[in-house]
Amino acid sequence: MIKTITHAATGRQFRLGRRRPVARCRALALGNYLMRSYAPPPATADWTAAAAAALAKVYLNDRLGDCVIAWGGHLEGVLTGNAAGAPIIYTDAQIEGVYSAVGGYVPGDPSTDDGCDEETFLNYIQASGFAGGTKIDAWIRVNAADPQEVRAAIDLFGAITITMELPDAWLDNDMPTGPGFTWDVAGDSDPENGHCVGSASYQPGKVGLSTWGMYGWLTDAALAAYAVPRAGGGCYVVLSEDWINKTSRDAPPGFDFSQLQADIASMAA
Repeated sequence: MIKTITHAATGRQFRLGRRRPVARCRALALGNYLMRSYAPPPATADWTAAAAAALAKVYLNDRLGDCVIAWGGHLEGVLTGNAAGAPIIYTDAQIEGVYSAVGGYVPGDPSTDDGCDEETFLNYIQASGFAGGTKIDAWIRVNAADPQEVRAAIDLFGAITITMELPDAWLDNDMPTGPGFTWDVAGDSDPENGHCVGSASYQPGKVGLSTWGMYGWLTDAALAAYAVPRAGGGCYVVLSEDWINKTSRDAPPGFDFSQLQADIASMAA
C-alpha cells in the first residue's frame, strides 16, 4: 500500500510510491564514458531557473503514488526549459496517463494506485516518450557514491533521477514545508518509504533535490548512503534530444559520445 505522509505542522499531505525494480535491467554506466581528458566539473551548476514553473508542480503526488512520474514531468521541464527557454508544463490528465501506462493505475480506482519503479519508467520513455513528447535516446546508471561522477552527470546532461528508500527520520522530523530544506544522513533506509526525486543543480557538499513541488538539498553523504543499490536505491541520467539541442549537437569535451552511441546500438541489436 502506498504510504501517505501528513505534515504535523501544516496538515499538508504527500505520497510516496517508488517501488524497487523487480530485476535490474541491463544498463550502461556513466563512468565508462568519462575520458581522462574530461575536465573536473565546475564547483557549482544550476539548471533550475529555466525550469522553475515545472519544478513547482506537484503533479498529483499529493494524491497518488506517482512520484516516479511526477519527477519525469520535472525532468522534462528541466530539459525543455533549458533547451527552448520555456519548460513544458503537463496537465494532470497527462501525468495520470503516463502513470496508468507505466504503473497500471486506473483513474478513479484507488486499489490500482500501487506506484511504479524507475527502470520500467525509463524504458517506457525511451520507447514511447513522456506524454507524447520526445523519446530519450538512452538512460545510464550513475554512481551516487562518487560525487564527481554525480556532478559530471548534472553538468553535462542537466539532471539526474534519484531513487531512495527514505529513512523514517526524514518523514517524522524533517518533512519539508517549503523550498530550501536539507536532507542529510539520518539512520537506515526503510523499504516502506520508496520515493523518487531528482536533481538539476549542485553546490559543494550537496546536490539539489526536487520533490512535491519543492526544491531543497540532499547532502553528498545522504546521496551515497541511500541512492545506491545496496540500500535499495538508484541514480540515473538520461540522454535526450531535448538537452542535446540546448547548444549544439557536438559531444561534450572529454566525453566519449561516439562509443556511447555504439554501445546503445549494440544493446538494441
